[in-house]
This record gives sequence, C-alpha cells and structure tokens, in this order.
Amino acid sequence: MPVDQMTNIPSPAEIVEIKPISGDTALFRLRLMNEEAARDFTFVPGQFVQVSAPAAGEAPFSPLNPPGNDGALELCVRKVGHVTSQLHKARQGDVVGIRGPFGTGFPIAEMAGKDILLLAGGLGIVPLHSLLCHLLEQRDAYGSITLMYGAREPSALLLRDELRELACRRDMRLMLTVDFAAEESACEPSCNIGLLPDLLRGVPITADNCYAAVCGPPALYRCIIGELQGLGFSDRRILLSLERRMKCGLGRCAHCAVGQLLCCIDGPVFRYSDLKTIEGAL
Repeated sequence: MPVDQMTNIPSPAEIVEIKPISGDTALFRLRLMNEEAARDFTFVPGQFVQVSAPAAGEAPFSPLNPPGNDGALELCVRKVGHVTSQLHKARQGDVVGIRGPFGTGFPIAEMAGKDILLLAGGLGIVPLHSLLCHLLEQRDAYGSITLMYGAREPSALLLRDELRELACRRDMRLMLTVDFAAEESACEPSCNIGLLPDLLRGVPITADNCYAAVCGPPALYRCIIGELQGLGFSDRRILLSLERRMKCGLGRCAHCAVGQLLCCIDGPVFRYSDLKTIEGAL
C-alpha cells in the first residue's frame, strides 16, 4: 500500500511485542506488514496515528519513538476506554490497523539552534519522548536540552529504564518530580517531591533563546504557562500538545474543534499565541 493512502485506509500491522510498563499502561511495538508502507512511513514528532482494533473501533495515539528502520512503531497504551481495553486483550502476533500520520507536529526545523525545554506531566511524556528522541538523534543541531517530567507518584513514572539512562547523559538535563512518595527508596532515579512547575524555579533558562514544549493533563497547562511567561518566554515559543482532543484525524467529525481550529488538522501541537484568546481551549 502506498504510504500516502494510509490516511484513509488502515494498513495492517502485527503486534510484535507487548511490554507492561505500569499497572494500566503497556508498550505496544507494531510492525507494518506492507513492505512499501513499512519502508516509507514516517512522521514528525507530535503527529499521531489512528489504531483500529477488530470489533472495537479506532483510537488516536501519539507514537512514542520515531519509526524504526524495520517499519516498527511503538505506542504507549493506557487502558481507559473500549478500544484500549481491546488492545490490552490482544496478544503478540495479532493484527491491528494503522492510519496516518495526522496533524501538525512540533516545528523542529524552526527549533534548530535553540535551547529546548520539555515539560511532561503523566502520559504527556509520550509525544514529548518522540520529540526528545529526535533532538538527541540530531544533538548537534540544538542547544541545551532539558526534560522535566512529573507524575503522581514514583510508580506512575513511565519509561523508568530509559529515564535511568537519560539521567546518566551529560548532553542533557533530566529533572523528575512526583506529587508524593511514600518511601524515598522507591523514587529512583532520584526525583523531587512537588509539582512540575516547581522545577522551573531556580533553573537557569535563557527564554529568548529557548522553546518550551508542554504536554500533560489540562490542569498542567493552566499552571505552567504563567510560569513560562514569568521567565520571559514569548507566547509563540510555548508549544502545547492538545493530544487529548484528537479524534478522527481528518477533522470531519469536528469533535476536535478548538474554537475555529481543528485539533486533528491544525494541531495537536499549537503555539500558545494561537490558543490564548480561545475560550475553553486549555
């Protein structure tokens, strides 16, 4: 199947690995079965795909990593609805459908040469992880890279094995925080206890040479934008992923409407300057 047809027609993909990463979340590694689609499929970090499960329907997901050379795609699936529940019942070797990619990703070319601040809350780490992978693959093209990631408690931090590896890198800064931790020993790699915006205080950031990319629950945006503005970030350089609003991918159902914008087409990555006057956008 030509890859340009994948926005309308699901391309079959085999589930080659399912790896639980928390109580309700698992990493699915899928491989496109059509050779042409596997070879040509690509996307910009921040874009999303639609995954269809037999007899369950279709749901949008942001890929966790850039596509592999073998046509593999990794998705982080939390069991929260009908489609995701069906996916969690699937087994290695089962086949699902993939459409996409959809939407507008992060402006990675425009961000080149700048410092990058990534702010992820909860499952918001997924689309930002895809962006982080790109930044690290093209490390010389970007300035300093900082990932700030917060979760409810240590066990809710996703991708913990990779976080340990990132914590050892010298070419980026990793800062973690949890709302609470019952036992200090359970918080590893080491992390702060407090809210994600707290991490911004006391960290040297040159806002006029930096882009901030944010993804997380709605409450996070309301807290973090004011902090970023206080640090001197322009509204154009505050990039927000509204992935929770993604729907059909084509903008036809209009359930993704954000004012006059459509999240599936104009987003899910928006500049705050484009959203700040839209009531209910955040």
